[in-house]
Amino acid sequence: MRWWSAANFLSNAGTWMQLTVQNLLVLQITGSAAATGLSVSVQAAPALFISVFGGAAVDRWPRRTTVAVSQALLGAVAFTTALLVALDRLDLTGLLLLAAVTGVIATVDGPACALLGNDLVPAEDLPSAIGVGALVHSAGRLVGTALAGVTVGFLGTASAYLANGLSFLFVASVVPFLRPVRDLRGEGDTGPRAAPSPTPPDSELTVREGLAFFARRPRLVALACVSAISSVFGRNYGLTLAVLVTGPLAAGAGGFGTVSAVLAAGGIVGAVLGGRLRRPSVRLVGVLAAAGGLLQAVAGLSPSLLVLLVLVLPMAVVESVSDTAMTAVLQTDPPAHLRGRVLGIWSSIGTVWSLGGPPLLGLLMETAGARGALVGGGLLVAGTIATGFAVRIRRPHAPVLIRPRDGDAPLVKALETAA
Repeated sequence: MRWWSAANFLSNAGTWMQLTVQNLLVLQITGSAAATGLSVSVQAAPALFISVFGGAAVDRWPRRTTVAVSQALLGAVAFTTALLVALDRLDLTGLLLLAAVTGVIATVDGPACALLGNDLVPAEDLPSAIGVGALVHSAGRLVGTALAGVTVGFLGTASAYLANGLSFLFVASVVPFLRPVRDLRGEGDTGPRAAPSPTPPDSELTVREGLAFFARRPRLVALACVSAISSVFGRNYGLTLAVLVTGPLAAGAGGFGTVSAVLAAGGIVGAVLGGRLRRPSVRLVGVLAAAGGLLQAVAGLSPSLLVLLVLVLPMAVVESVSDTAMTAVLQTDPPAHLRGRVLGIWSSIGTVWSLGGPPLLGLLMETAGARGALVGGGLLVAGTIATGFAVRIRRPHAPVLIRPRDGDAPLVKALETAA
């Protein structure tokens, strides 16, 4: 687990180095802001359309091998980009092609890394492991962003891609030495085909089965609804708070930098608190999301930057704990042979919110202003979740029966993807 966390830290730092300079690279090549948005969309498109197939592949293939290969392939893409940039041979077509390839590989790499992380700790330690993963992600983001400016300033844009490629290779080199808990207990290798099954695996590893399980599982449907409403109207603080701070509060870019720092600090505190959860539930996720919506509504009424900062810290803490609980519920609920497909479906859902949320929120701010978007969006989040709780209390549901496979381990959960 320590080696996996170290690998994830380096990989996250490398990824954020690359992300920090990626938009700059697109602008250097094309001189067009529209092309920057196009490159982001091209890389996100595979997650929207084929993540369910990537998840099914993860359910079929040996996990450690899948992670090692996918990380090596991502490293190869980063090295190729670095070489083309260094030789000044990268044009828009090549850039979009490399972005699309990265997106396709990530549809397999994401769930594979998450599920491999599951196997490294006992089930009772998973919430703590999730908290560690969140801390590693935050630390990698801070370090990678800081190193990007220094590295690019001295060595050029290609150096960020080179560093990211090396970080992927480090993860791939660590994977063969990881010893999952099931191995240590003498239960054999991890992965969907670790134990013999009397039924043909192809009959149970279809995309359709994963979709049917997700659609019939009220817990997962409720989680998706909470994620949708909070992602669109309650979590885009980089947009709403930026407009509020630089507009009505007249605090300028420096004020928003302070707000961003407080958000980051709150996220770290929330990750630590989330790691202490033992039995996360959909109800807890909903309560935290509703609380975050109410805090957001109050923050929208802040008369000064100081009042906003006082409210931003608990907002970030609540969001981080909610994310930890949501991740735990999402990836402990499915049986072992369906986890890859459920993660693939969730990736597609999350891509819809990430692509569609900002335009909707921008439209809301155009009509209601930054304060109106924060207040109205927060109340909408809290009200929708409260309505869902009321409906759930009045309408009990029958449990969904899952047909287990031989060799399915006790339900366990995931860490941050190394990609």
